[in-house]
Amino acid sequence: MNSVDAKNITKTYGEVKAVDDVSFEVAKGELFGLIGPDGAGKTSIFRILTTLLLADSGTATVEGHDVIKDYQAIRNKLGYMPGKFSLYQDLTVSENLNFFATLFGTTIEENYDLIKDIYEQIKPFSNRRAGKLSGGMKQKLALCCALIHKPEVLFLDEPTTGVDVVSRKEFWDMLAKLKEQNISIVVSTPYMDEAKLCDRIALIQNGKIMSVDEPENIVRNFPKTLFAVKAKNIYKLLEDLRSDNGVESCYAFGEYIHVTFITENEEEQTVKDLAEKYNPEDFEVKKITPTIEDSFIRLMHEQQVKTE
Repeated sequence: MNSVDAKNITKTYGEVKAVDDVSFEVAKGELFGLIGPDGAGKTSIFRILTTLLLADSGTATVEGHDVIKDYQAIRNKLGYMPGKFSLYQDLTVSENLNFFATLFGTTIEENYDLIKDIYEQIKPFSNRRAGKLSGGMKQKLALCCALIHKPEVLFLDEPTTGVDVVSRKEFWDMLAKLKEQNISIVVSTPYMDEAKLCDRIALIQNGKIMSVDEPENIVRNFPKTLFAVKAKNIYKLLEDLRSDNGVESCYAFGEYIHVTFITENEEEQTVKDLAEKYNPEDFEVKKITPTIEDSFIRLMHEQQVKTE
């Protein structure tokens, strides 16, 4: 039995289709990522799976329980950390944790082994009001409260947004340890670099899932040779390459421009020859391995072409 099983879920707000025929499964003990930008539909999917929102159509189960018929059973088995910090800011760290333990008929001591590594980092601030904590500490407290009843499935909606780089790394290290407890984890994030930390990912844009696979497979399936190019006047080079009939895709990526070509098996010299007609100054080119972000951009463009 899968921990999560979503089939053909749709949710519309007015004329906006926030969730568009979404289907995916999460295996028991898997760390599964929903990867996409703001407005892609990630939060709506999470709210449907955590029984806080009704879908317009489709079906979904969590730990074998239907999200509509068995919503109470699901709520007892899942932990949910919403994107916005939603604990009681005027209560202290220990008061928040005790409150959420009481809600589920348990105590901090009963499941302390599960949260120990996380809670030990915020224990020195146990008498501080939650609203006075730093972003990283709020994140750790929210995770403790979501785990205090030892859930079977943990939903984390953009848990690292607005958190510093060190806290982000610490958070993902904590998730790796939680996975060892056989807790199924579903996490959403707009950060493409976090995708590789998941067992499998779903790339989502405009409410549609574009691909579901292991991160390495998504990168491996990039169908063209990818080049990184740059020149002194990089904006002119970007415009020139986009206007060239031999160029398939061309987009800015940091200090470089990432380019693919219509024909297959291009080499660096071919790219230099093509660029020469635009007289770029200090032109550089190198063949590179695609990233998740490159794959996402390509799939997004393919989706746009299909809808036009």
